[in-house]
Amino acid sequence: MKKTYRVKKEAEFQKVFETKNSVANRLFVIYSLEKPGQSHFRVGISVGKKIGNAVHRNWVKRRIRQSILELKPFLRQDVDFLVIARPLTDHLPMKEIKKNLVHVLRLAKLLDA
Repeated sequence: MKKTYRVKKEAEFQKVFETKNSVANRLFVIYSLEKPGQSHFRVGISVGKKIGNAVHRNWVKRRIRQSILELKPFLRQDVDFLVIARPLTDHLPMKEIKKNLVHVLRLAKLLDA
């Protein structure tokens, strides 16, 4: 995923958190911030230390990023959103991660399909 599709800076993360517009399921929490006029969505991914060491956290992030890449045509384009992984994502197969991500994105009204 290109860098222009990522929320990277701490200030940008905080701006999305401060909206307090969140939805959750058992594996993920999604915070979203509408940005009318934005040409494409931006996503920030956070995986805490409760999930494991750095190698394992990056493994989870790669799976989340790949799922979002596959869902890219169906995502709303005028938002910044954060995906926060809960400890239950530990050792789940890609299929389960994507299924739960689709579920929480639908709850957050970020997914068109």
